[in-house]
Amino acid sequence: MGRVPRIDIGGEIYHIINRANARLQIFFKEEDYQLFETILEDGVEKHDMRVLAYCIMPNHFHLILQPRKDGDLQKFMQWLTLTHTQRWHVQNKTIGSGSLYQGRYKSFLIQQNQHLLSVIRYVERNPLRAKLVKNIQKWKYSSAYQRLQDSKSSIVSSPPIPLPDKYLHFLQLALTASELEAARNAVNKGKPFGSDAWSDTMIDRHKLSMTVRGRGRPIKGT
Repeated sequence: MGRVPRIDIGGEIYHIINRANARLQIFFKEEDYQLFETILEDGVEKHDMRVLAYCIMPNHFHLILQPRKDGDLQKFMQWLTLTHTQRWHVQNKTIGSGSLYQGRYKSFLIQQNQHLLSVIRYVERNPLRAKLVKNIQKWKYSSAYQRLQDSKSSIVSSPPIPLPDKYLHFLQLALTASELEAARNAVNKGKPFGSDAWSDTMIDRHKLSMTVRGRGRPIKGT
């Protein structure tokens, strides 16, 4: 089966996920997470990238990005993964030991409405689903921590739609089975995440494979 075509259109919003080789752990200690955040901050400035949400997990990371121009997404991701690989090896004294990542990152488009809020919640709740913490406020390596601390983050940009006022309550609400199913289907197949009509429009516009057109349940407002 051929790969889903890479979409790299400015102004659109994308969920990005990249995993370590063989899904092995690459973030062990606080310094490892801080290194990635520093590189992410550098990349935001260097490539003028908008990061709407992120979460760093022990063996992978999630990003929600909104590039400004066509082609910016791939340039940013190539720089980010290469720079992280190089600096990780230096920090861990393993220079020359190869790539950290399993290869091609996964991405899918997100509709700029309530579906975007669902994906932000999906990304920021990852530590809870993985049982790394019992309280989302304890996981420091994500945009949720930045938002809940009300810090002026140099990494995170405001989404194009308003976030819920009671943000902690919003994050504490577990995703429904249909939301999780739709999000995982988007991750696995690269299917645009939104209403059926919008998703079909994106699939036709960007000539995506018919394998991504499978229906999922619509996402309700959060």
